[in-house]
Amino acid sequence: MKNLFFSFLVLGTAVLSCRQDTDELQRIDQVVHLYIDSLGQDMLNSKIPGSYFSVTMNDVDGQTDNAPVAVSLRKNEDTLTYIQYTAGATRILTDSVSPEQKTYRSRIALNMTRRINDSTTALTSDTLVLNYLYTAQVFQLSSALYNNVQVFTKADGQPNVIQIHK
Repeated sequence: MKNLFFSFLVLGTAVLSCRQDTDELQRIDQVVHLYIDSLGQDMLNSKIPGSYFSVTMNDVDGQTDNAPVAVSLRKNEDTLTYIQYTAGATRILTDSVSPEQKTYRSRIALNMTRRINDSTTALTSDTLVLNYLYTAQVFQLSSALYNNVQVFTKADGQPNVIQIHK
């Protein structure tokens, strides 16, 4: 009886391991690199006078008024500072063309503080809206608005880089 059980176990394992998976994997493309400059000055480099020394992000559609979103400041190969946003803000379904195609929106408040002189700081509050496309094949950023101005439209195969000029 033991031999028969182990034979079925080995046979079942062999059948399952030979099975081909015909399901495609969904490609996820949602990482955003946000650059902010003013007259060519990297405004996210806190070591440059007049640049932002504090950057926070808050989920506008979060469950509470204070719904922080993780901020990651990075530098590219040219040492320009950018905000890398991966995820964290609530995604609201805005349109369901069909069960196979949906669009989502995330709204993020950016609060950035810069030093004007030794005793004065200035707070800038901006809004970033990220629109996503969802299909069985892909979940990707499709467009972005910064202070209600469209600043990004997805181009196939290109990274999600947003350049803001203040």
